[in-house]
Formats: sequence, C-alpha cells, structure tokens
Amino acid sequence: MMHSMNDDPKSSPPQSNPQPGGREEALFEQALELPADRRNAFLEAACGADIPLRDRLTHLLRSHDQAGDFLEPNTAPAGTTQTIPITIDPREKAGDFIGRYKLRELLGEGGCGVVYVAEQTQPVRRRVALKVIKLGMDTASVIARFEAERQALAMMDHPNIAKVLDAGSTATGRPYFVMELVRGIKITNYCDQNQLSTRQRLELFIQVCHAVQHAHQKGIIHRDLKPSNILVTMHDGVPVPKVIDFGIAKATEGRLTDLTVYTELHQFIGTPAYMSPEQAEMSALDVDTRTDIYSLGVLLYELLTGKTPLNINDLARAGVDAMRRTIREQEPPRPSTRLSTMLAADLTAVAKRHGAEPPKLIHLIRGDLDWIVMKALEKDRTRRFPTANDLANDTQRYLRNEPVEARPPGKFYRIQKTVQRNKTAFVAGAIVAATLIVALAVSIHLYIKENQAYRRALAAEKQEAALRQQAEAGLALERKLRAMAPIMEQLSAAGNFVSQGKSAEAEEIMEHVPPLAESAIVYNALGFVHTRKSEWTAAVLSYSNAIAVQPTNSLAYHCMAPLLARIRDTAAYGAHRTATLARFSTTADPAIAAQVAADCLILPAQSMEMQTIRRLADAAILAGPTHPSWPFIVWAKGLSEYRDGQFAAAIAHLRQALGPQSSPALAVAANAVLAMAQHQLGQTAEARTTLRDAAKFGPASDPLPVSLTENDEMTANLLLQEARALIQNPANSTTPASERQ
Repeated sequence: MMHSMNDDPKSSPPQSNPQPGGREEALFEQALELPADRRNAFLEAACGADIPLRDRLTHLLRSHDQAGDFLEPNTAPAGTTQTIPITIDPREKAGDFIGRYKLRELLGEGGCGVVYVAEQTQPVRRRVALKVIKLGMDTASVIARFEAERQALAMMDHPNIAKVLDAGSTATGRPYFVMELVRGIKITNYCDQNQLSTRQRLELFIQVCHAVQHAHQKGIIHRDLKPSNILVTMHDGVPVPKVIDFGIAKATEGRLTDLTVYTELHQFIGTPAYMSPEQAEMSALDVDTRTDIYSLGVLLYELLTGKTPLNINDLARAGVDAMRRTIREQEPPRPSTRLSTMLAADLTAVAKRHGAEPPKLIHLIRGDLDWIVMKALEKDRTRRFPTANDLANDTQRYLRNEPVEARPPGKFYRIQKTVQRNKTAFVAGAIVAATLIVALAVSIHLYIKENQAYRRALAAEKQEAALRQQAEAGLALERKLRAMAPIMEQLSAAGNFVSQGKSAEAEEIMEHVPPLAESAIVYNALGFVHTRKSEWTAAVLSYSNAIAVQPTNSLAYHCMAPLLARIRDTAAYGAHRTATLARFSTTADPAIAAQVAADCLILPAQSMEMQTIRRLADAAILAGPTHPSWPFIVWAKGLSEYRDGQFAAAIAHLRQALGPQSSPALAVAANAVLAMAQHQLGQTAEARTTLRDAAKFGPASDPLPVSLTENDEMTANLLLQEARALIQNPANSTTPASERQ
C-alpha cells in the first residue's frame, strides 16, 4: 500500500530521448564519464522515483568496472603470458542502493541472509535494518524460509517485536525486507551488566512472554527463542526487550507462505540448549506453541542462575543422537539446586550480578520460582503452561505474593501466601490460634492415632486407582497415535501439495481424510492460497471446512468474514455473523472479543445482534491502553459506536486508534469510519479531509491487494468503499447533530 512520493515532473531532469532504452543508454554513458564517487548522487538525481531504472544502471556500472580492460587489445610482448586479474565482489557494499535504501554498514550475517544498516530517504528519513538473501543461497527452499521470516514479522504488531517496514526484490531478483533497526544487547548481558535484581529481571521476562503470546495469537511459533534473539534497547530511559529473528518461525495455521506449510520431517532446526524435547524428537507429530514455552523456561532459568538447564558445552561435544537423547530424557536440576551446588566463587559472581548476597538469592529463588521454571521445562508438553500468557501471569502472581498455579495447591501453601500479604493481621490472629491449638492438641493426637491405619489403607487404595487410570490412559493414547499415523501421512501429503501450489491435488486427498481437528491447518492453508488467487468461493469453502473440523478455529472465522462481504453474499455473511457470535460471545480474551466485534460489523448488523456485539466491544475496551492490541481494540469499539448510531462517541474512540502503533490497514479502516461519523454529524469538510487521509495509507485504486498474512486489508477496503459512497455522492444528505441527540 505504497505510493510514489515523486509526482512532480520537476523532480527529475529533462529527458532528451523519450524511448526507455535510449534514456537508459544515455544515462549510462553520462554516469560512465563521472568519477566513481559521484555516480550514486548523479543516478539518484537523474532517475528520481524510477527505482528499478536506478538499480539496473548501478548493476551495469558495477559490471563495467569489474570487467576492467578485459576486452582491450593485448599489448604484452610476443611469447609472454599475460595474467588478467578479475575482481568479483558480488556483495553489496556501503554506498550502494537497494530499492530506495542506501546501505551504510554491515550489521550481521545469518545462515541465508545478510543484514545491513541502511538509510531510507523517502517518504521519511530514518535508519533501518535491511535483510537481503545471500548470493548463492537463492534456492527454492532458502527463498521459502526467507519469505517465511518476512511474512512472520509482517503479521505481528507488538511493541516488543521488531517491525517489518517494507519489502521487495533487488535488481538481480533476490528478495529483501526492511525492519525496524534495533540497537540493543542480549537480555542476559543487559541484566548482568546493569546488575538487575530478580524482580527487575522477571519484569523484563514478562514483557517477552507477552510478545511471544502475541506471535502465538497470530499463528506464529518462533522455535528459536534464546538470549541472542531477545535484545534490550532503551526507549526514553526505559529498557524495552525486542524479540527478533523469526527466521525459523512456523505458522500454526500454515499461512506464513504457501511454500512453508509443513517442515520436512528430519529438518533439525533450533539451538540445542534452548530446544524443546519434541523439537529434538523430530517425529511425525509437529511442534506447537508449547515448544516456545519450553524455550522461555530455559531463558528464565538462565536469567535466574546464569546457566542453561543443560550444559551447552556437553551438548556441543555430544553427537547428534546423544544430544537429542539428552534433551528428551535428562531432567535438569531446579534453579535453587543449581545455585546451591555451584563453586563459591561462581555463586558469588552470580549473586553480585543480581545485586544480592548468595544465601538471600538462593532463598529468593527456592520454592515458587523453582516451580514456575520446572513447569515450563516439563518434558511432556501437556504438563507445561498452556500459553505464554499463563507463564507470564504465574510470574506476576509471584511478584504480587499470590499463590502460583505452577506449585501443587495445598492449604498450608495458600495460608503461607495469605500471611505474607497480611502479616500484621495474622500476628494478632496467631496468638488466639495458638491458645486454641494447645487446648485441642491432645484430642487431635488421639484422633489421628485412631484413624492412622484407616487413612493409610485409603491412601493406598487411591494410589492404586490413580496408577491404574494412568496406565489405561497411556494405552489409550498409544492406540490413538497408532490409528492416526496413516491420517497424519495423508495430511502431510496434502500439505506438501499446497506448498507446491497444487491445490486441486491437496483437496482431492482431503476428501478422503476423516473430519479431525488436525485437518484444520491444511484447510486454512488452502483458504489462504485461494484468497491470494482471488478465488473467493473456493477460499470460503476451505475456511468452512476448517470450522467444521475445528469449531473453535478463530482464524477461519476471522478470514471468512471479509470474504463473504467481498462477494456481496449478505445472507451468508449474516449467517456467519450469527455463528461467530454463538461461538465467541463469552470469550474473556480482549483481543478476540474486539476481533469478533469488528468482523461482525463489516456490514451493518440487526438490533438484536448489536446488543451482543456492543457487549463484546465494551468488554474488550476494559483491557485499557496498556494492552498490546489497544489500537485494534479501540478501533473495534469506534466501529461499534458508529454502527449503533453514536457518532460523537465513535469519533472519540477512532481518533485514539490513529497512532504510531497502527498498521496501514488499521489506519485506512479507522479513517474511513471516522470520515463517515463526521459526515453523519454534518461535518462535511472534515469528513472529506479524513477520507483523503485514509487514501494516503493505501492505493486509490479499488480493490486493495489482498494481504499475504491476513484479510485486514480487505476489511479496510470494504469500509473505504462504504465511506466513499456515503461522502462523495451528493445525494447522501446529512442530519444535523442537534436532531440526533
């Protein structure tokens, strides 16, 4: 949704030759006569907004310089051998242009990409990080993974995740994308260098959990969370962690790119010390969001002890099979145990980095923090925290001296936490309680003695029943996994067809797959592919199949709503709205509540349904401005107020949604609804200005291109069409605000 900012013919030099080929040849000859250090400035002025032309000329000039005197006559004496040096430097260097970005310095280099610090000069001037695929690495699989990283980052809009600002291809066809420039240091190094206390470390860790949760809600698993991928930078003197490098991220709903729906079975990716057991297993069962929970547990362990749960050097020395076996089977010591068994000098150094004394640090970590870390590090992923938010919430409970859910609940434990929060009141109560305890001590002793045998027998009986249930559950799970093996092979085959763009072959396989929840990922991927091809009806059918096999699939509900509105099937859209409200009307997640409210109001709703939608929008707005999805939440509330006829209230909320955190699609949608609300209040001039502002964020043509990551741009386009029809049509009159109050 970008426009050229150079529409004035005066901004480029006059052209003597109107033919494109002639102009390019003339500019090449002129640049060739200039010194090398003046060519970039000449090309920038001569080409203006024609970036592809500038890239071609830069490439031609570089090739000419590298050729040297290769074609010149041979002046070597007869009978002698002349060596012609050929210098080939395929890598971009400082001063080169990629698109509209001027490279300044090399920032880093990964497995398949090179990252530069670059300067953007238009439409705004700023420093950015530009990542381009390496020369020689442009194979289909590497390009697919590079595209996956770009799409993973583009899907997310969170203050603790590095943002994608732009994307494109170089003159030689290599893809690149432009990111927010994050200048920071590893989170572990930042904590140690600044001697952050345990509380301060946990507060930073909670922000990281919220960022990971945002990625999971967008359907993205990072799969390589580690300190070097979590940098801490300073914003107005406040440390802010940023999660970077989604290079091996994977979409849980299979929608990063149609080339990376499934990961090859034996592709070993990740960093061993932070890798979950299921990642190391590389079995037919795919990883899910809980693999990131394990990596967060490793990070928390390292923040508390300065060491990873499994020794990095031991893993590096072991072979691949031994390393995988260690990750799957070896239980790490608790953090407090690791600290208490350190050498005195090492423990003193760790405690100094925490700004605490060694005994106090061990006492602080022993107990609740041990339980939180070990629950996140469970080998069995079903026993870990279900979500990153659950891990963050339990850490927050520890900071508030509340009972943590990671610890097995017990009356004594809960009483202990209550006493810590209300020490003064319990001192007085303890005196009274002590008197009663002394009076009842003898009676209780006799009672316990008489019932001791009975309780032992009862405990043994319960333990036997529990073991029997566990054995039966294990056998049932084993039978289920064996029965699902052929189905998983079918799903894998269908996913491979989707990744090759063979939708028909994938759909033929899916006709023979039973209706299981695991099929939803393939149906969502098919819906995404059909949407990209503008095959609206086929996309709707794919998302309908995803909902049929997995009724709680909020992604399918979200993607299908704008599609139905786009094809003008108002009856189907109304039925979809009814089904969406029936499924999600009781959600407690503010982001999902706002999403449902917005999806149900792309087209106006009936009054009875408006009551439920209004309640969802009101519940979401209670999350407050600190919520990571606040711009979207307040926009959904403004749309709800507009559809409800509360135009003044709608304007107040929509203006809050227009901020630096808003994505381009959200800015278009918010401005479109804001313009309609102003028009309804008789503010005609303001409405037209706002409508023009909406067009600045996206192309004036209709429709907007479909987003590669989500259908939010389609929703923005539909609302923009509605605003234009209302405001630009002279027959649409307005009602004075005084008559509407």
